[in-house]
Amino acid sequence: MSQDFPSAFGLVGTSSFTEFLNASGNESRVSRSTGAAASSGPANLEAPHGTTIVALVCGSGVVMAGDRRATMGNIIAQRDVQKVFETDAFSVVGIAGTAGLAVELVHLFQVELEHYEKIEGTPLSLEGKANRLSSLLRANLGMAMQGLAVVPLFAGFDLPEERGRIFSYDVTGGRYEEHDFHAVGSGSTFARGSLKKLFRADAETHLPDGLRRDCLRRRNHQRGSPRSGSGADDGGATGSS
Repeated sequence: MSQDFPSAFGLVGTSSFTEFLNASGNESRVSRSTGAAASSGPANLEAPHGTTIVALVCGSGVVMAGDRRATMGNIIAQRDVQKVFETDAFSVVGIAGTAGLAVELVHLFQVELEHYEKIEGTPLSLEGKANRLSSLLRANLGMAMQGLAVVPLFAGFDLPEERGRIFSYDVTGGRYEEHDFHAVGSGSTFARGSLKKLFRADAETHLPDGLRRDCLRRRNHQRGSPRSGSGADDGGATGSS
């Protein structure tokens, strides 16, 4: 092996980008946080947090949306945060919780999926993608114990089953499949109320737009927080992506 490259570049047997980082001595910040942070008590840190994300299954796939605000305590810290990301052609992820860590985790997840496809020559199954995201969350457990938790919402189109699927998570990396719709974040209780009232299983991807607006508007009204003029993030995955 050339001296210009670490020995990890010659290793075979893993298609995980995070395992490659660990072997090469370039652990991601998410992975490095586990041990040191877990040994300390809860941190009294003020950090921007992402709020409500909603997702629902529709006739030809899934739709995910979220507002663009990040809160810090009882104030709006940022009005134009991107909280819904396309992870590949057939899946999307939305973030709630500590915004900075959540965005970094999503970027690492995107690279993880791309790395797997390059190494294996085929993309991960939707179930496999959901499991990979679960393992990344588990690596962040130390920071979660300090109060810097990340709670994503993952959804995508399952090609073999030809249907949209939604997965929710807890801070320990626990993964749960949801049916029809789900919401995460501080306004999720109110958003789920709207989803339960207005959800239609036969809706196409362009129809739930009004439902999405109603969920986020109801969430803002119920929490009594000022409206944001920055609109909302949208994402979706269908079999024709």
